[in-house]
Amino acid sequence: MKDKELIKALIDAKLITSDAADRLLGDVGSTKRSAEQLVYDRQLVAEEEVAKIKSQLLKIPYKKVDPDQLSPELLKLIPTDAANRYKIIPLEKKSDMLIVGAVNPEDASVKEALRFVGKDLKINLGVYLVTPKDVMAVLKQYGGANKDEVQAALRAIKPLSGQRGITMESEMAVAQEAPVIKIVSSILKDAVGADASDIHLEPQRNRLRVRFRKNGVLQEVLSLPIELHQPIISRVKILSNLKIDETRIPQDGRFRTNILDRDIDFRVSSFPTPFGEKLALRVLDPKVGLRSLDDLGFLNRNADLLKEAIAKPYGMVLITGPTGSGKTTTLYSLMQILNNDGVNIVSLEDPVEYSIEGVNQSQIKPEIGYDFASGLREILRQDPDVIMVGEIRDSETATLAVHAALTGHIVLTTLHTNNAVTAVPRLIDLGIQPFLLPSSLNLMGAQRLVSELCPDCKKSTVASQAMTEIINKELSEMPESIRSKYKAPYKIYHAGGCATCNQKGIVGRLAVFEAFKMTPQLSDIISSGVTENKLWDESKRQGMVTLRQDGILKSLDGRVSMEEVLRDTEEA
Repeated sequence: MKDKELIKALIDAKLITSDAADRLLGDVGSTKRSAEQLVYDRQLVAEEEVAKIKSQLLKIPYKKVDPDQLSPELLKLIPTDAANRYKIIPLEKKSDMLIVGAVNPEDASVKEALRFVGKDLKINLGVYLVTPKDVMAVLKQYGGANKDEVQAALRAIKPLSGQRGITMESEMAVAQEAPVIKIVSSILKDAVGADASDIHLEPQRNRLRVRFRKNGVLQEVLSLPIELHQPIISRVKILSNLKIDETRIPQDGRFRTNILDRDIDFRVSSFPTPFGEKLALRVLDPKVGLRSLDDLGFLNRNADLLKEAIAKPYGMVLITGPTGSGKTTTLYSLMQILNNDGVNIVSLEDPVEYSIEGVNQSQIKPEIGYDFASGLREILRQDPDVIMVGEIRDSETATLAVHAALTGHIVLTTLHTNNAVTAVPRLIDLGIQPFLLPSSLNLMGAQRLVSELCPDCKKSTVASQAMTEIINKELSEMPESIRSKYKAPYKIYHAGGCATCNQKGIVGRLAVFEAFKMTPQLSDIISSGVTENKLWDESKRQGMVTLRQDGILKSLDGRVSMEEVLRDTEEA
């Protein structure tokens, strides 16, 4: 199926406009991605609608999938790796036929994979067209199938002594046992399949608790006998080159492995507790962590301001917010936009979270004197065009970053403040001379992360009187071009949970953002003496949409919960 055929069919079905189609065709050539993938990524058309159009073009029937109806025995007919790589899933098994679902059944590699499956199982195949979302929901069910593997591994392990303490020699021997390796492998695989950001292995008094953090929330996924605590911890420590005979002090390590046909980095931190060592593993999955501005939820104005700021020949783009607000993820998105053969991008990070092909990334090591400040001095000898500094923590780093921005470099960095407006006084507090800021600062942004509602189970209700008053107040302070799009009575949205979101009601997280750019008027305020009132007046003159206002707009559009926006932006 050709891109033009799909785009024409979407136009004929009145699912996209001619202007959107022209942009799609242009982006197909520039991004080297298919029109279908761009439609999905930008959420231009619901996946089911695209699948129905494809079904007509390919003459292959479309089927809506209910993951809860698929048994673990059925899932095992197609290996996890093959299901993920080729986006194929088993749907039903009859006496002499296996019914499968495929996202791209017309693709030659998918056809070959299906032929191999049929030949291997000695069975005929029937094919339905399914959506990527349904395939991902089924892939998460493979985690349930992996629990059988964990149980089998537990049965295979010889009973250990009831005593918690064992010798290092026996601990190492147990850690090398295949069953323990299988358990650890299964935990890692389940975490990646569930798009978890962190894994916690926590010894309790009588058990080993395994929890995953997904969409910012921890949830228990597995409970293992306490006898398996030391073997499992030792296995992970061996993978990450930590000292397995050192259990009294925290250690940090890292390892990389291939899971679901993706190279995944795991950053490991150990921590002593009264019941033994606890491990926290950060899951660094490029598929999750390297996202475009569209994927992160930047609205048109904010995305345009960011792109405008990094298109300038030099200057600083400063992203602010508390820990865990997605600042570094946004900087990674900007680096991906700037990354091309004609640009030398050098980064200083603590630590390097995701590897970007073509970017020279360096991890600081303060314990040996290699910190952000000393690293910045060395970077300037590397002939950089773009410099990314993970965080401005002190006066020296701030001074060096400002001077780098003044001497012909784009500088991308972060700072801890509650909002974009207070970035200016914060830099002055760090010792930057005010007269340097107008020439060095291009843009200050602030952000938070809020949960994205599941599109399949979200439902709207009319906002209460109290909520309506809050919305009216915030809309009244926005530019007329935005304000005119929303009229009372307002609808707000909630999601109760369904098969698509594993009954959670959320499918990821989005950024709410505000952007405050350098203007001649802001330059005059800085030169004449900064006060917060003057800065806020200038932000209003610019038409800046604040964090809370950006969140409210996303709430009215049905993407996030109004209650969460108001809670998370209360002090911004």
